[in-house]
Amino acid sequence: MKYRLIENDTIIFRGRTLYRIQCVTPFANVNAGEKGGYIEKEGNLSQEGNAWVCENAWVCENAWVSENAWVCENAWVSGNAKVSGNAWVSGNAKVSGNAKVSGNAWVSGNAKVSGNAWVSGDVWVGGDVCVCGNAKVKSSRDYMVFKNYWSSGRYFTYTRSDRMWKVGCFHGTGEKLIKKAYNDSEDSGKHYEAFVRFAERLEEMDVEKNDIG
Repeated sequence: MKYRLIENDTIIFRGRTLYRIQCVTPFANVNAGEKGGYIEKEGNLSQEGNAWVCENAWVCENAWVSENAWVCENAWVSGNAKVSGNAWVSGNAKVSGNAKVSGNAWVSGNAKVSGNAWVSGDVWVGGDVCVCGNAKVKSSRDYMVFKNYWSSGRYFTYTRSDRMWKVGCFHGTGEKLIKKAYNDSEDSGKHYEAFVRFAERLEEMDVEKNDIG
């Protein structure tokens, strides 16, 4: 056993009690007696390998952290999400639903990975990126991040594997985004349409480049 749950050091999240963990057997860079983050049960963090939850990070529900993966800082992992391999989830990042983060992937900042999305390989997903639905991200080429500079100032994400856009609570195709934006206002419609067409043109250029190659 490499860690234990501290019974008298808990937090409550959505009615669930999460326990701070403490290292029992030293491993990797973690010393015996060192306290980590919070988990709901041993079923959230493997007792084998170098996987760890530290600082103010927490893992709950049926989420699973294993192998050499780390969840740290203020990040949280919930639902049926799985973090494995050499993956890191840090900052204020959130991994939920049936999402999977693996390989050497690093999810940080305010990034969100949810739904059935996969983030794997040698890829960094940070900032305000939102990967959701059935999107698959294996490199920085698999997503694009834009900023709504004309009104809200929020960031929005386009994932290339499923050709879907995530803007606030909206998640859908480019055409549906354009339609929704025009329903909000002419100005919003024109801006979002320009970004959708820009992303489409970039993908066309990649196809043309591959055809030539």
